[in-house]
Amino acid sequence: MKPSIILYKALPDDLLQRLQDHFNVTRVENLKPETVQQHAEVFASAQGLLGSSETVDSALLEKMPALRATSTISVGYDNFDVDALNARKILLMHTPTVLTETVADTMMALVLSSARRVVEVAERVKAGEWKSGIGADWFGIDVHHKTMGIIGMGRIGLALAQRAHFGFGMPILYNARRHHAEAEERFQARYCDLDTLLKESDFVCLVLPLTEETHHLIGKKQFELMKKSAIFINAGRGPVVDEAALIEALQSGEIHAAGLDVFEKEPVAVDSPLLSLPNVVALPHIGSATHETRYNMAACAVDNLIDALNGKVEKNCVNPQILR
Repeated sequence: MKPSIILYKALPDDLLQRLQDHFNVTRVENLKPETVQQHAEVFASAQGLLGSSETVDSALLEKMPALRATSTISVGYDNFDVDALNARKILLMHTPTVLTETVADTMMALVLSSARRVVEVAERVKAGEWKSGIGADWFGIDVHHKTMGIIGMGRIGLALAQRAHFGFGMPILYNARRHHAEAEERFQARYCDLDTLLKESDFVCLVLPLTEETHHLIGKKQFELMKKSAIFINAGRGPVVDEAALIEALQSGEIHAAGLDVFEKEPVAVDSPLLSLPNVVALPHIGSATHETRYNMAACAVDNLIDALNGKVEKNCVNPQILR
């Protein structure tokens, strides 16, 4: 008899069929308490859980006594209570490799659009303001050969450094939990403490996951250390930044501009000052949002769950220690 799983995210037909070849699949819209109650019997017997953008906590796990593995269609897993999963020896699978290049592309797009004011001036053209030769009020700032500081030198940080260094001749500074030999050898990246990176970088690019240690890592003090000409880029997790302090820094001219793909609360509030500031490029968390990458992420998540429930966990597992 096939194991039962809960699917809480729509999948392409071929990937759904792949799941159905291995499991009895029940599709639900979300993991809210009313949904769980409505499908209580199915949740109680499910051995697997697959989807994204929903909270998986101890309250949900209490309703799923048979659960053996969860698979998220994302690299981030801050909406999972990992301690609760570990206590029950439930595997947590994610997709850390397939979105690397696409997110790095998005970050470089934020660098370019923020520096060259692409969104702002394009809207001015559409509004009919381009009536003669442009003046200094349309100008942006150069990107090439400026210093990029990368906070977090994981896969995405490395891919971003490659684009910046080889594509735009940018010197690379980085701060991470450890020295990264590949970054230093390939890009001549220089490891430095966070304060030094903030003081010396023209572009400060944040690529960190959200943890207890990184929550509000960047706040008022950190923005004060940055150059007034600096541009801040965040495509990691919104709550790593104190958003009120960011708004203040942008409004006061403490920093020059920001390019943001993530926010403290998402979707960002329509009345947030970030959406009315001309020196902000705001995207709706589209770092990995291309047709190709989202398909590959979903395919990876499907394969991850199949492997986990078949006892073949060799990669993409957040908590492999529970198998020991």
